[in-house]
Amino acid sequence: MSGSSTRRTPGTRTSPRDLALLLTAATSTQTGAALGSHAFSAIGPAGVVAVRQLVATVILLPLTRPRVRTLTRGQWWRVVLLAAMFAGMNLFLYSAVERIGLGLAVTLEFLGPLAVALLGSRSARDLLTAVAAAVGVYVLVLPGSSSDYVGLTLGLLAGACWGGYILANRAVGAALPGVQGTALATAVSATAYLPVLVWLMVEGRFTPAAFGLAVIAGVLSTVVPYTLDLVVLRRVPARVFGVAMSSHPVLAAVVGLVLLGQVLALHEWLGIGVIVAANAAAMAFGRPAAEISGVEPDPSPSRRSTAR
Repeated sequence: MSGSSTRRTPGTRTSPRDLALLLTAATSTQTGAALGSHAFSAIGPAGVVAVRQLVATVILLPLTRPRVRTLTRGQWWRVVLLAAMFAGMNLFLYSAVERIGLGLAVTLEFLGPLAVALLGSRSARDLLTAVAAAVGVYVLVLPGSSSDYVGLTLGLLAGACWGGYILANRAVGAALPGVQGTALATAVSATAYLPVLVWLMVEGRFTPAAFGLAVIAGVLSTVVPYTLDLVVLRRVPARVFGVAMSSHPVLAAVVGLVLLGQVLALHEWLGIGVIVAANAAAMAFGRPAAEISGVEPDPSPSRRSTAR
């Protein structure tokens, strides 16, 4: 794969095989997050994210070979902004997972793309979508004295960073060809996390098990979905891809139940369902999916919001 990819126009029909690949990518992402959470006790969310970023950098840079010397100051600023959103999104999400569980954290994070989808819209349908999402959040959380407001805030911050990531992704995609922007942003983010890696090594907290789990998280949550999405985006309409993204909260709840023993209450499942439905409606019937989720028919990951 090089910086200049061959543009293919996705078809109007989606095969069961492509849908299976989309679900596999989503399941891989959430499985990686669940396995990575087992390393929190040793290296914390920041340590897992640092290793994830390092894994992504090791994979992306040799493949894309970005022309670093030719970048202008304006291009670098866009890359740095994207890197900041990238780093914050993952750190806030993993920190939220540690406190409130995988299903709730991922669902709250998905409010970011939904907010971008509804940003600036004045249609009655989008207003109803926003109201439905707000109701879904209330049902999901049912705020009370026992609520973990720190964890909930971290989940919302992850969503805010994802929204910022989508907007920054557009700016980088317009300034740099192919996947160069994504690769450089990943490298900048990994560089920013190097002090975390050094500190963890000095403290002796990098046990083989913790490091291995973090590497697995990097592969399952970055490399596998990156590769599968790259293949599928060549064939499926962007709106189909956007709607398929809405499966992530449900899959996160299921993976959290199976791998982490995180049992959700009925109201939490209902809240997830309402938010997923609102997100799917925004993707399917709102503005073009490329504007909502950063997805375009061009398979270049610099145009996507899911290369996390």
